[in-house]
Amino acid sequence: MSAADLSIGGARAALDAGDLSAVELADAVLDRASATEAQLHAYLLIDHEGARAAAVAADEAIAAGTAGPLTGIPIALKDNMVTEGVETTCASQILAGWEPPYDGTAVAKLKQSGAVIVGKTNLDEFAMGSSTENSAFGTSRNPWDTDRVPGGSSGGSAVSVAVGSALGAFGSDTGGSIRQPAALTGTVGFKPTYGLVSRYGLIAFASSLDQIGPFARDVDDALTLFEAVAGHDPMDSTSWDGAVPDARPTLDAGPEGLRVGVVEEMNGEGADPQVLARYREVLSALESAGATLVDVSMPSIAHPVSTYYLIAPAEASANLARFDGIRYGHRADGETVEELMARTRGEGFGPEVIRRILLGTYALSAGYYDAFYGQAQKVRTLAIQDFERAYEQVDVIAAPTSPTTAFKIGERSENPLAMYLSDVFTIPSNLSGHPAISVPAGTDDAGLPIGFQLLAPALGEPVLFRAAKAVESLMGVSARPRLEEVAG
Repeated sequence: MSAADLSIGGARAALDAGDLSAVELADAVLDRASATEAQLHAYLLIDHEGARAAAVAADEAIAAGTAGPLTGIPIALKDNMVTEGVETTCASQILAGWEPPYDGTAVAKLKQSGAVIVGKTNLDEFAMGSSTENSAFGTSRNPWDTDRVPGGSSGGSAVSVAVGSALGAFGSDTGGSIRQPAALTGTVGFKPTYGLVSRYGLIAFASSLDQIGPFARDVDDALTLFEAVAGHDPMDSTSWDGAVPDARPTLDAGPEGLRVGVVEEMNGEGADPQVLARYREVLSALESAGATLVDVSMPSIAHPVSTYYLIAPAEASANLARFDGIRYGHRADGETVEELMARTRGEGFGPEVIRRILLGTYALSAGYYDAFYGQAQKVRTLAIQDFERAYEQVDVIAAPTSPTTAFKIGERSENPLAMYLSDVFTIPSNLSGHPAISVPAGTDDAGLPIGFQLLAPALGEPVLFRAAKAVESLMGVSARPRLEEVAG
């Protein structure tokens, strides 16, 4: 087995025992990237020089006895996470060539931990999409079937972990952009409680919804990655100014005694029959292992997509106004400032970004604000209240992660609504700000991964990780994509 196939926990043990050096591990991961990138396009940029330098420093730290959990571990970053001196584009032509002068807080924490940053991964432009097809620099492909999407918007990060061109990765989740690609690629994807991971240095899509979180091969690794970046940051006004919940003590407590909510409005209606069957199989396994299934109703989340697609585009229309051709990024010619801005945005933004800016601007415009954006915020408040009532009865809530397995590239490109419905089960926890995780639950008849999702109340990471570890142990999913089919 190549070192690139190790879990973070396995690599940590090998590094600490001296059976593997950080340089050897970095080389194995970089070699895996070289072998798979032509087919998969997980990365927009691979920092060979920077990764090897970080690996040398990690070996020195290990030798000195100062290594931490991520020292020497190769990590990939979604290319909307600001990284000092490394091109950061959001997969958009409008930021092509931009090299930030600073690190975002999560990136800085990873560097301080001794992690080896492999590179920047592909995404839907400005994180707007569910397939990674909206990238201005080409589509990422699913390693389980390269004719299919890896999900989005953090598709590149998911692919890097699935094939071993990183041992862990980070993405951002605005409406499911970590959990949905995790489900479609057979990886673990975790969205923390809003505010537990600083958004400083995350290029904003929808500020009240965005949250940085990890991809990993197993639940233990996902927790290790989360622990490295969580914590209060005075640079982020929405950062949680309190203790980060410690999920370690109860991680292996098992499912016995857990109250698992089965929400009538999130019970898989509209999902592919095989996805729904696997969802019910996991619920049955949890019940057999000592968990209690509790039926709950949350009427306000029956139509999450319509709520989300008023709030998120409205916030995007404000956030993306900064890309004007004046301060940074792409700049077009124009005889007036207005003409310069119009040409810059027309040339720099792709069609999906333009679509969402227009939707958001319309929803915020005079005469429509109360009818659209204002109403959506009221529904969001009702959803939060429904969640609060549900969590009086249950510890966690279960749902499918994605209504389908990975779909064909191009299959939904001309049908935005069909694409938006990919996130129907993940959006509710973004509206509430609560944590959620997707865990591999097996494959369908075509051999494509299926994800099982768990949700918990705000700051409920301990019970969420406990439940996720229980599902992982019960289902015993260990299948990986066949590398011979994606290696050059």
